[in-house]
Amino acid sequence: MDQPFVIDPTGSDIQAEAAHLRKHGSASRVTLPGGTEAWTITSHHLIKELLKDDRVSKDPRQHYPTWQRGEITPASWLYTWIGVENMFTAYGPDHRRLRKLIAPAFTVRRTEALAPRIEKISNQLLDTMAAHPGNQPVDLRAMYAHPLPMQVICELFGIPEEMHPRTATLIERIFDTTVTPEQAAATWQGIHTVLGELITLKRKHPADDMTSVLITTRDDDGTRLSEQELLYTLLLIIAAGFETTVNLIGNAVHAVLTHPDQLQLVRTDKASWDDVIEETLRWAPSIANLPLRYAVDDIALPNGQTISKGEAILPAYAAAGRDPEHHGADADDFDITRAVQGHLAFGHGVHLCIGAPLARLEARIALPALFKQFPELTLAVTSDRLQPIESFIANGLRAIPVTRTPR
Repeated sequence: MDQPFVIDPTGSDIQAEAAHLRKHGSASRVTLPGGTEAWTITSHHLIKELLKDDRVSKDPRQHYPTWQRGEITPASWLYTWIGVENMFTAYGPDHRRLRKLIAPAFTVRRTEALAPRIEKISNQLLDTMAAHPGNQPVDLRAMYAHPLPMQVICELFGIPEEMHPRTATLIERIFDTTVTPEQAAATWQGIHTVLGELITLKRKHPADDMTSVLITTRDDDGTRLSEQELLYTLLLIIAAGFETTVNLIGNAVHAVLTHPDQLQLVRTDKASWDDVIEETLRWAPSIANLPLRYAVDDIALPNGQTISKGEAILPAYAAAGRDPEHHGADADDFDITRAVQGHLAFGHGVHLCIGAPLARLEARIALPALFKQFPELTLAVTSDRLQPIESFIANGLRAIPVTRTPR
C-alpha cells in the first residue's frame, strides 16, 4: 500500500478489514482514528515474536516520540489507552515491579474461590430470563453476557452497587473508538472521579476485596503502588476483566448458535465447553486490536520491511486468529476440533493477561448453565442483522436477541 490503510473506527467488519490487510503482508502501515499512524501486525507468528522481543516497549514516555511531543491529549480516545501508568504501559523493570505487586490479587486460590459465586449469579440471571414470556425474544447480551461479568468484577473489587452504572458507562466509553473529543475528555475525567471515590471508600472501609488488597500490597522493600499506579491499575483490571468476558460469552453463544453441528459435538460429549471457549478466543477474540507498542530500536522484519525506532505497533489479534499461515486454509471456519490450536487472544510473553484464568472460569460456568436452562436457544434474527460494538478494539455484538424454551 502506498498510503497507510485507514482503520474503520466503528469496527463494522473487523475480519474483512483483517483479510484486506493480510493481502499486503504480515505488517503494514495504518492510520488509526484521529490520525495516529502505526504498523499493524496480522501474522500470528510475527505478533508472537514481537510480543516477546525486548526491542518492543509499551511505555510511551520512554519510547514514543509522538507522545513525548504532546501530540496525544485527553481529548483523544487513545489517551485512556496509553496515557495511564500501570503494568499495561510499563516496560522492563517497571513492568516486573508492577506485575509482582498485582499478582497477589490474582492467585489461583482467589480465582477458583469465585466459582460458587459465579454459579449463583449465573443461575439468578437465567431465572430472570426464564420469567420473561417464552414467545418474546430477549437480548442475551443485556440480560446475561453483560451483567454476569459486571456483577463478578464489581464484587471482586468491592464496587458498591450505586457505582455500577457509572463504572459500566466509563468502560463502554473507553472501548468506543468513535467518541468525540469532548466525550473522550469527559471519560478521562470520569475515570479519576469514579475510581478516586472507590479508593477513598476502601481506605476508610477496607474489606476482603481486590481494591483493598491493592491498596495495602507492598513489595519486598516496602514500596507499594503510587496513587496514580493504583488508580490506573484498577482501571486496567476492571475494564479488561469486564469487557473481555462480556464479549467472550456473547461471541461463544453466537458461534455455537450459528454452527449447530459444533454445539451438537458438545452435547454428545465429543468435545467440551473448554474447546468452545478456546476456539471462540481464536475465531472471534474479545479484543481485535490492542493499542499500542513502540519500537525501542529499528526492527527488521522477515519480509524486508523495517519498523523504525519510535514507531507505534498495533497487534491485530483478530487477524492473527484467522491467519491461514498458522491455522490453515480453513482458518475462517469455527471448528472446536481443529488440529492446529493455540491463539493470542490473551497476549503473549511478559504482558500475558493476568486475568485470563478468571475470564475462562466465568465462561466455563456461564455457557453450560445457559444451554442447560434453555436447550432450545436460538437466534431471534438472522446473523447478518447482528450489529458489532462500535469499536475497532473491542470485538463483540451490541445485542444478541434470542428465543428460548426453558427446560
